[in-house]
Amino acid sequence: MPTRQKRPTVFWGNERVTHEAIIGQQREATLERVRGERRVLLLQDTTRFDFSQRKAVAGLGPLENEHGWGFVAHSTLAVSEAGVPLGLLEQQVWVRGAETRGKRHQRHERAFEEKESYKWVQGLPDRATQAELPEAVVIGDRESHIYAFLDEVMERHQDFIVRAAQGRSFTPDDQEVFVALAAQPVQAHLSLPLSRHPEREARQAQVEVRFSRLTLPRPRRSPARRAALSVYAVEVIESAPPPDAAPIHWLLLTSLVVETLEQAQTVLRYYTYRWLIERFHYILKSGCKLEESQLREAARLQRLLAIFSLVAWKLLWLTYQARHTPDAPCTVILQPHEWQALHAFVHRSQHLPAQPPSLQQAVRWIARLGGFLGRKGDGDPGVKVLWRGWTRLQDIAATWSIVHPLSKDVGNA
Repeated sequence: MPTRQKRPTVFWGNERVTHEAIIGQQREATLERVRGERRVLLLQDTTRFDFSQRKAVAGLGPLENEHGWGFVAHSTLAVSEAGVPLGLLEQQVWVRGAETRGKRHQRHERAFEEKESYKWVQGLPDRATQAELPEAVVIGDRESHIYAFLDEVMERHQDFIVRAAQGRSFTPDDQEVFVALAAQPVQAHLSLPLSRHPEREARQAQVEVRFSRLTLPRPRRSPARRAALSVYAVEVIESAPPPDAAPIHWLLLTSLVVETLEQAQTVLRYYTYRWLIERFHYILKSGCKLEESQLREAARLQRLLAIFSLVAWKLLWLTYQARHTPDAPCTVILQPHEWQALHAFVHRSQHLPAQPPSLQQAVRWIARLGGFLGRKGDGDPGVKVLWRGWTRLQDIAATWSIVHPLSKDVGNA
């Protein structure tokens, strides 16, 4: 894994602006937004950008499948306890060497720092960033179930919630963690809200909940400092899923104390927010359409990724902040010329109110631009219609700012 440059300086003029520099600016803005939060959740995830149909692009490498060709990105998204995305803290990008293809079986021969899985450690905030953060909880999927990674999070005095992978961790009596939890009694039956996913519709899952404290001994090959990790485990199992729906079965390992049902529910709620970083990647691919860019160098594509990452986060923020604080003024996310242009376009009138509309109202207007009908049963607008509406709004706002100088007497202008 390549080493990331930390807190880079942006050089303009004839100097090259790097991906790391653009992400560095976003990190500083994110740190401003997290101030005042009691606790922040750090969601990590990996995605691949495939340019297999454009062999002329220089500087790319192989992906997992036989014909895949592109680069890999691993992001750390900061999210509030209420589930509002606050911005990017880290984003690593790298190109795999052609010589790595077909050598997965040799991974045990390499040091942890030389493996691609070390991305999880590199995705953690550095000391300077951590000093500016409130209490932090790192959240990852089954790929992050790595003893050395969990050990490193604890070493940095942070907490984690990681979904367990089958066959990776064993208790001192050699019981696999899934076997150990299965021996525990069911502590509760809950209704767990599940977001819509490419593989399922949104629904309320009726689940059984178990939780227990476990000790995980250090694996033989692990370079971790601690000989054992004391963690809590929370398991949810959907025993009767709807027809044709895959049952939910999560086993979450966490350093947070889980001795009550309320604490277990908090861990489950935090983990459901992991969906946000998948939506972040979805916007980059399906909204910003990074893989359709006509740039011909990997470095330029990676800089474009950094710029698009700001767009993707802002759209997520718009979506979830409106649900969390619907009555806040829309100026928390819209510039004066944007909300003024939006109001004028929707009402077909240049007469503007003295105060800007609420965030919820502005978001629904933006969604209408993207095709949202707003019928009684439609619920809140989703990311897809907001993306389309946001794209239209930028054109409308650009035209408005040309024709109408910004009024000093309207709203928060």
